[in-house]
Amino acid sequence: MLRTSPPRDPHVTERLPFIPGVAAADDKRVDDLLARLTLDERIALLHQFTPGVERLGLAAFRTGQEALHGVAWMGPATVFPQAVGLGATWNEDLVRRVADAVSAEVRAMRARDDRVGLNVWAPTVNLLRHPLWGRNEEGYSEDPCLTAAIATAYTRGLRGDHPTYWRTAPVLKHWLAHNNETDRDTTSSSVRPRVLHEYDLKAFRRPVEAGAVAGVMPAYNLVNGRPNHVSPYLREQLRTWTEQELLVCSDAGAPSNLVDSEHYFATHEEATAAALVAGVDSFTDHGTESSTITGRVRRALDQGLLSETDIDTAVRRQLDVRARLGEFAETDPFEDVRDFDTEAHRDLAAEAAEQAVVLLKNDGLLPLADDTRIALVGLLADACKTDWYSGTLLHRSTPLDGLRERFGTDRVSYAEGVDRIRLRCAAGLLRVPDAPAADDAARGAEGALDPALLAGRTDLPPLTTDPGHGTELALVDWGNGVLTLRAPDGRYLSVADDGYVRASADEPGGWVVQETFTLEPHQDGHLLKHTGRGGYVSVAADGVKVAAPDENGTVFDVEFVERGEDAVARAAADADVVIVVAGNDPHINGRETEDRTTLHLPPHQDRLWRAARAANPNTALALVSAYPYAVPDAHAELPALLWTAHGGQAAGRALARVLAGDVSPAGRLPQTWYAADADLPDLLDYDVVGSRQTYLYFEGTPLYPFGHGLSYASFGYADPSLRQGAGTLELSVTVTNTGDRTADEVPQLYVRPLGMPVPRPRRQLLAHRRITLAAGASERVTFTVPVADLGHWDVARGRWSVTTGSYELLVGASCEDIRLTTALTVEGDAPAARPVLADGLDAAAYDEQSGTEIVDRTKTHGDAVTGAGELLYRACDFGGDGVTGVRVEAAGEGTVELADGCRIEVPATDGPYDYVTVDADFTATGVRDLRVRLGGGVRIARLTFVPRGVDA
Repeated sequence: MLRTSPPRDPHVTERLPFIPGVAAADDKRVDDLLARLTLDERIALLHQFTPGVERLGLAAFRTGQEALHGVAWMGPATVFPQAVGLGATWNEDLVRRVADAVSAEVRAMRARDDRVGLNVWAPTVNLLRHPLWGRNEEGYSEDPCLTAAIATAYTRGLRGDHPTYWRTAPVLKHWLAHNNETDRDTTSSSVRPRVLHEYDLKAFRRPVEAGAVAGVMPAYNLVNGRPNHVSPYLREQLRTWTEQELLVCSDAGAPSNLVDSEHYFATHEEATAAALVAGVDSFTDHGTESSTITGRVRRALDQGLLSETDIDTAVRRQLDVRARLGEFAETDPFEDVRDFDTEAHRDLAAEAAEQAVVLLKNDGLLPLADDTRIALVGLLADACKTDWYSGTLLHRSTPLDGLRERFGTDRVSYAEGVDRIRLRCAAGLLRVPDAPAADDAARGAEGALDPALLAGRTDLPPLTTDPGHGTELALVDWGNGVLTLRAPDGRYLSVADDGYVRASADEPGGWVVQETFTLEPHQDGHLLKHTGRGGYVSVAADGVKVAAPDENGTVFDVEFVERGEDAVARAAADADVVIVVAGNDPHINGRETEDRTTLHLPPHQDRLWRAARAANPNTALALVSAYPYAVPDAHAELPALLWTAHGGQAAGRALARVLAGDVSPAGRLPQTWYAADADLPDLLDYDVVGSRQTYLYFEGTPLYPFGHGLSYASFGYADPSLRQGAGTLELSVTVTNTGDRTADEVPQLYVRPLGMPVPRPRRQLLAHRRITLAAGASERVTFTVPVADLGHWDVARGRWSVTTGSYELLVGASCEDIRLTTALTVEGDAPAARPVLADGLDAAAYDEQSGTEIVDRTKTHGDAVTGAGELLYRACDFGGDGVTGVRVEAAGEGTVELADGCRIEVPATDGPYDYVTVDADFTATGVRDLRVRLGGGVRIARLTFVPRGVDA
């Protein structure tokens, strides 16, 4: 029998030492500055772009430098795999080394460009709850334990290992429960207490407790009806987890959203004051123009909506971060950190890309022998894609580059699989004029056009028409009818500010992508619509342009020169093995501002792998994507499948080395791969417990489970032993490489609670380890886990609880591939009834619900429940004498029904926050479940009960 320590929230598996904030001298400098800054100067520090104060020797400063998987937006830098790819490595040591390199490049780039910021907005720790979320590429995992482990490693690398000062100051994104781009600034995530504490908060809490986080960024969405930028959890949760100051930076434009789109406050002064009082310290709004925000702060102060103390608190947090960065030190503590695009960084990018590759299926086709004749086909076969948060590539390796380097040019044939077309209209065929000869200077060493020099240019000639000679265009349909068109020299058709269509982009990109179109059937042909501007392409006398959205476009006939699947079939027929590289472009159909609509591959790419398979059964599908796909047919019909996120600058070489067997794959899926769209909940359903989401609760059969990944070696697990420490569990197993080659394995430890009184996860990750074993070698792997990690949030008690009972500790190679099971009995909190007589019932602390949502009780704190639905509160203890009445605290208008015919009419109130109490007769005795049904627009906050013999 294992006894638990007093119940508490779970902590990091390996508790890291607390890192002091700043040196004493710097702390005094902060105090001195705060005392000497004028009120206007302090207010000016609240904007993202803060001016310098020359008389105090205070330099200008800005919050915010994107560094999700390399330094972004500031020009060339080392580009590492996407965050979801780093999550797929399951390797904290590697991720910390990646972040260490990123922070070194931040310092190196700042030394030559002071626009590069040291307050970095990374990592993203939002859980990948729903695979259709457009920003799936930015997170690490659907699991809070794995996410927290990888995020802690990344923040510690960004922070650096200086004993006093921080190399960069990382900010976690995006607080809180943020997993949809659709209407992201107006939708509310209904998050009940169990999901809040067991799932969403956990991903943030553990990195903060580890001591290397400088702050957080609130998300655009609302949680329980309240915008995250005025979240009480910033005070009630976040800032209780650490002794050091935390800087809260708003997301871009979100302070204005409080009034403009969310209509949560009537005036910007109210909104700005509320955000500042809630804990937002730096306002990212109106770009570099700070006067709008500072004016709002000043007027809010004048109106008594906030105090100078509120301003000083936020300013102190800003100055504290700057002190930690060494700004007030006598000499620059990072003067010698100038590592940029070093050989070590290039090697690390390659290592990370290799470790991120996941082998999904292999019936013996892989690895490939050195003399294999390979047909490499697919839309991403010669692509090295970047995303919105990538830096500019200094180096670039596509799968074609990698395979030809590894196997030889003569052994690798290539077919992209695009549809080759011409577009004809009444005036003739569309023609792409040649690029001016001077543009040769804009080409890199490999001949690719520099998108920074070409995209959006208006000096290049627009498309024209020619009666007899049109340009053959490469058409790719990326799904949902969204397509790109590319000229023979590689330039994408794009639309500049003047509306003309030019071949002027190296890749699709930009906040509003200007390189995508749709074809709409019209009359006997098609209209070509530009997705970015919303207008139709029209042929004019001075060139091809995009008409206004309400104007007619030109009707085009699409003349197919060649179908992509025909080219793929030809290449496949002449090879020993076919590798189809499919996936997404990170700027199209799934990205920031745009959720996906389906898990399935676009039809164009589906046709390509089927054509390859028909021509040659030895076909492998390599998916290179920012998110999971549902590919059950490919799994059934193809002998091998792989997945990797977009792997940065070394992606192609890494994939080739895995295919060749130079590296045994050991990436593991950081999220469930579902078999069909029907397996998914609604995108806006955040109740992972109630709707059985993620591997924790999903009861169906996934296409590939969480933690899945195969190897070219095999591994045995043996000799489990369990020991009890002081509030910890220590489970050891022996892992042996039973294969014939050196390979990595990722042992994973899960817990399965048995026979619990409340729904618990089917299994839950507690710890993991990535190890390297030579053929025949063994390693004793020990997992040390706090007993508290076996617990859950007890809604009846309002605290963390480990329940007395039976548990199984499971060790295996994925959540479904369990190799060893160890039984465990824990003595913790005995199941107990809910003490409703003494405490009443908070409406949102339900056990189950249907048809309801949690909303804000007031604008500043608390939750209520609304909706035409039902709430269930299990095992409520009404006492031996029972109760004779109930009092409902409610707002709005509608009905509240309890069992035994108790129906309460709530009269209309003056707004959603004008609560009234309504009394009614209600009898109940002993321990019983309570069901509460809501009707109309009522919102209830609390129920209290009148014991028998007590007057109401």
